[in-house]
Amino acid sequence: RVRVAESGGGSVQAGGSLRLACTLSGETGACLCVAFFREAPGKEREGLAAMDCDGSSNFAASVKDRFTLSKDNAKNTLYLEMNNLEREDTAMYYCAARGSGGACAAQRNNFGIWGQGTRVTVSS
Repeated sequence: RVRVAESGGGSVQAGGSLRLACTLSGETGACLCVAFFREAPGKEREGLAAMDCDGSSNFAASVKDRFTLSKDNAKNTLYLEMNNLEREDTAMYYCAARGSGGACAAQRNNFGIWGQGTRVTVSS
């Protein structure tokens, strides 16, 4: 079974940057689609970005100009680099994983393995 754990959240001023990490453990040998989501107070969980095992990635339109993905295969970790953060980026951020099959995109209903989340707070 695969497990995921997020880290790297914190407080930052508007315009700043943070890098979140999603570390996979357990049976990670299979090809996996890994994605980041966020959930702001009073809002639905929103898909942000996803990366397939071949390194292909895609992003939500709301963040594609500010967020990037990278991975360290040796550490089984996917990173979400968030730049030029805005107050509206304040949320709990989650990582999720699933087996690779079909398009790898951050669509909530397609993922069954979730982390506990890491909080990001952006202040002005």
